[in-house]
Amino acid sequence: MKTGKQIKELSLDRIDQIITKILMEYSQIPYAHGQLKDKLVIVPKQDYLLITLGTEGDKRTHDCIVHLEIIDRQIWIQCDGIESGIATDLIEAGIPANQIVLGFLPPERRKNYSL
Repeated sequence: MKTGKQIKELSLDRIDQIITKILMEYSQIPYAHGQLKDKLVIVPKQDYLLITLGTEGDKRTHDCIVHLEIIDRQIWIQCDGIESGIATDLIEAGIPANQIVLGFLPPERRKNYSL
């Protein structure tokens, strides 16, 4: 006999829509300093990158803010530069926590971390 609530996995199409919407919203936030802009790079149902490009004074900037990758129907967070954590946004948008992997953590730490 099973106990507990069964969590339904979302389709790849739905995951793609949610990720794209969240990252589009972040990419629209303007910078208050420098000549910086965000660029969203998407390979649908595979890779999602939000990067910052530009200059601050005489310094060139090219940084990864977020890198998400879909592997075996799970969202692997490879890089997370969002202050509150991109996993929080994904869960609030309806992605089940069991479909999110904190890929930026070593495997031994991942298994002890719950979302």
